[in-house]
Amino acid sequence: MNAVLLSLALAASSAAGAGEWNFRVLLDGREIGSHRYTLEPSDGGAVLRSDARFDVKFLFVTAYRYDHAAEERWQGGCLKSLASRTDTNGRQVQVNATSVRNGLEVNRSAGRDLHAGCVMSFAYWDPRILDSERLLNSQTGELVPVRVTPLGQETLAVRGETRTAARYRISGKDLQIDVWYADGRWVGLEALTEGGRRLRYELQ
Repeated sequence: MNAVLLSLALAASSAAGAGEWNFRVLLDGREIGSHRYTLEPSDGGAVLRSDARFDVKFLFVTAYRYDHAAEERWQGGCLKSLASRTDTNGRQVQVNATSVRNGLEVNRSAGRDLHAGCVMSFAYWDPRILDSERLLNSQTGELVPVRVTPLGQETLAVRGETRTAARYRISGKDLQIDVWYADGRWVGLEALTEGGRRLRYELQ
């Protein structure tokens, strides 16, 4: 882990087990919903709860609806369990994962997977994911190979204030997600969707 990532990880560790992030979500600049994360200490580790709801309207008719809820249990920087449900335009998907000896067992619609070692999800709240080469998608249960590229320092509007933040790009097959951290804390996200549309999270 390079010095920048180490300082971010230490900052995150100092506040591990507590936090809240409320994001307004925009698609191509238009607000479509919200995504809320809460992190609480539990049994020597932490529990993260995530709730998202998006509604994309066209001519006052909902053309796309997305509901996602997940609970993740963490210990020592590793994912110990996961329970998620996602409803996309009425199509429901569930993922469950449980810690087993030397790994993580994931049950998803495509079957059962067993992943060795310490597994992390796309846990943007913990900057240690920036040192990962694979991340678990909590919506699909798929373990995704990723590449992380630092993009330098930028100024970013956060809760009405201008902040200096470090920008990183998480990329992979059909994946491009940019995340921003200010003083070790996650403060923003932007992702390209299918068709090249831009999904942006702004911290409230």
